[in-house]
Amino acid sequence: FHLICYIISCIKKIQCIVKQLLLVFIGGGLGSIFRYLISNFSIFSNSKLPFNTFISNIGGCLIVGLIIGWAIKNNQMNSPQTILLATGFCGGLTTFSTFAYENSELMKSGDISSFLIYTFISIIFGIAAVFIGIQIAK
Repeated sequence: FHLICYIISCIKKIQCIVKQLLLVFIGGGLGSIFRYLISNFSIFSNSKLPFNTFISNIGGCLIVGLIIGWAIKNNQMNSPQTILLATGFCGGLTTFSTFAYENSELMKSGDISSFLIYTFISIIFGIAAVFIGIQIAK
């Protein structure tokens, strides 16, 4: 009898994990589509700084702040909505790898001032956007 209960418990845990993985997969796909669209929307094409990545990252930081603030307020940190939107969508929307690549290109080109400005404003604005999002949601 204990073995059957153990097997049933394992199956339920696996079903829960699969559901969470699907939520991350769907949210991540949607976030990646939005990042792709933003990266191809080039109103800043004359700028030395990669503003499209900046917009994706700061927008994602604000959204994750709003979601986490809502989740904290409503005791929903592990809810399907939080997993779908914070982990999935915002994970797909934001892109640290592109940020790092673009910074390496700025350094390689010798444009140290743009590298420093881009790095500084990305970090400061990103943290500020998360904080502002949390405060708005609370």
